Amino acid sequence: MTSAQPCELPGHALLHRYREAGGYTDCYTIEFERVVSLAEYVEAFYTTAVFKLERFIIASLVRRPSTDTQVRELAVGSRTTFAAWTVEAREADQILLCDYQQRTRSWLMIAPAAESSRTRLYFGSAIVPVIDRRTRQRRMSLAFHALLGFHKLYSGVLLNAAARRLRRRQH
Repeated sequence: MTSAQPCELPGHALLHRYREAGGYTDCYTIEFERVVSLAEYVEAFYTTAVFKLERFIIASLVRRPSTDTQVRELAVGSRTTFAAWTVEAREADQILLCDYQQRTRSWLMIAPAAESSRTRLYFGSAIVPVIDRRTRQRRMSLAFHALLGFHKLYSGVLLNAAARRLRRRQH
C-alpha cells in the first residue's frame, strides 16, 4: 500500500458542485489492497485515533460530542448527523457531509481499482467562499489562507490513518 496522494476529483464526485460554484476543493487517494465497502471505510475513517482527537476538540469547543456507535450508524446509513456534520448527499459509493456552519464539506468515496481485488479510497474537502461585506464579492477567508498548508498535510494524515485502521481490521 502506498501513502495518500493528491489527485483530481473523479468525474462523478459529489464535491464537483462546490468546485463549479467557486469554492476550494481538494482530493486525496490511496489504493487499498482489498475490496472495501463505503460503510467500512466511513467507520474506519471517523474512528481513527487522529480523528478521535478532532472529535474531542469538536465536543469541547462547539459542544457537539459523538460516539463510535454514532459513527457506525452514519456508516450504514441509519444516521444523518454526526458530531458537527450532517449528511448532505449520499450515493452507493460516496458520502458528502456538511459542517453545522455550512462553510466546509467532507467527502469520502470508494472505487474499484484497476486490479479488481483492490479499492481506491478517496477523501476530499470543500470550503465555501465568504461574501465580503464591503465589496459583496465572494472570497476565501484569511483563516482559509492561513490554514491551507496544514489542511493539506492533515488530509493526507487522515486518509493514511484510515487505511492503516482498515488494514488492522483485516487481520
